[in-house]
Formats: sequence, C-alpha cells, structure tokens
Amino acid sequence: MISKREDYCQIVIPARLASSRLPEKLLRHAGGKSVLQHTYEAACRASCTDDVIVAVDDDRLAEEVQRFGGKWIMTSVDCASGTDRIAEVAAALPGKDVFVNVQGDEPEIDPAVIDKVAARLIEDTTADLATAGVAIRDLSTLEDPSNVKIVMAGMDGSSSGRAVYFSRSVVPHVRGGITAESLASEPPIFWHHIGLYAYRRSFLQWFADQPVSLLETTEKLEQLRAVEAGKRIVVTQIQRGTPGIDTMEDLEAFRQRIDSGSVRID
Repeated sequence: MISKREDYCQIVIPARLASSRLPEKLLRHAGGKSVLQHTYEAACRASCTDDVIVAVDDDRLAEEVQRFGGKWIMTSVDCASGTDRIAEVAAALPGKDVFVNVQGDEPEIDPAVIDKVAARLIEDTTADLATAGVAIRDLSTLEDPSNVKIVMAGMDGSSSGRAVYFSRSVVPHVRGGITAESLASEPPIFWHHIGLYAYRRSFLQWFADQPVSLLETTEKLEQLRAVEAGKRIVVTQIQRGTPGIDTMEDLEAFRQRIDSGSVRID
C-alpha cells in the first residue's frame, strides 16, 4: 500500500460504449449495478489516490457515471486504444504526473493490485510505464490467444521484471516442447499479462503523438507501440488475476458470483 497522493496520481477508467463480443457491456447490470459502476467502486477502494475519473466516449456512459455519482470526462470516439483515451484526459489535467489505467470491464479488480502497479512506477524512476503479470501454470491458459503473454527479463520470481515483448501466441518458445516441468519452473517461464497500467505524463504525451505501430496492428496489442520504440515497461508480479467481462458467459458467471456472495458489491 502507498500513501494517498491526490496531487500526484490519477486513476482513469477508459470507457468505450462499443464492444464487439458483448454490445454495450459496460451498461449491463449485475447485482443491481452496471459493470461500469462495479469497476468504478473497486477503483475507488485503491489507496494510491481518491481521484477516479471515467473517460467516456458516449452520452449514455456519461449519464450512467452521473447517475451513480462518479466523475467523467468526454473523450473522442476515434481513440485507437484505452491508452490514447487516457492521453486525452492527461492533456486536460496538467496537474497530475502519474495516470493509472483501470479497464472498465474489470468489475472485480483488486484495489491492492492497483496500488502495487502505481507504486512500481513511482518507485522506479527509470520506467516509462508499469503493469502486472501472473505466472501461467496450466497449458490451457497458455495456449488461449485471449490470454496475452509477457516475455520478461530480470524477473526473479518474487516481485518485479522488465517486459521484452507481449503476444497472443505461446512465448517464449520451448524447444523440444512444453512439459509439466517447464510450466512449474522457478522462476516461471510463462507470464499472463494483466491489462492494468500506470503511466508517466511524459509517456502519454509521447504515445499520443505516435502512429499505430506495425506490431501493435499485427497482434492488436497497444503496448507493443511502446515496446517497438524501446520504452521501459516494468512488471509487478501478482498472485492471481481477476476475470473481466468480455462475453455473455463472463457476465453470467459474474452474476452468479454476486448471488453466491463471493463478490463484494457494497
């Protein structure tokens, strides 16, 4: 946990109305609240700052944030990524230095993980941005292209490392094939990327001025724009990720966890 720095750190939830696999998913309800409200309330429980803003691209999202008492900023519908959307917010908030990206479809995000990623960036003055990763220990998770993998250097298996590449493919390649031993190795070989970021203002200014890169377009991963440019991305190890909402099956599972009492909704 880190001390509150309202004058230094800003949490931003990039919220886009359109969604290909589950239309308007952020406005769908579970346990009497929208997915977006659940995410907002989880982000508000982080200790790094009390300041949470939703970066919306549609009046319906703005109305929803207004309804549950949150703060919002209207951003362009043409933003290519969540990072581009947060760069717009950063330009409107010149007094902030660190911006934390909490994706709007993560209603079960752990506030402690938000704090860890923010602290990682604040403490490492050589880093341009910070994110999080979870060790992959099973083959099905590793082979699923919806689970983004990180190739890391300097990961000692305990706390931190530096991202070398991100991919939807199985990376790094294990010559001779993946075995139970390689999945169980220490330090871990395979890492699942958790899509939570902390950025420096200077990085966001740079990012907004860059064209979409070739690798970014190929893998459909915005962080590869930074990788291709040689930006330093530090990674904090966490013990487990939390499920996001991408499909109707994800939403129904979230509703069931609420009904069973295993998810905090107050």
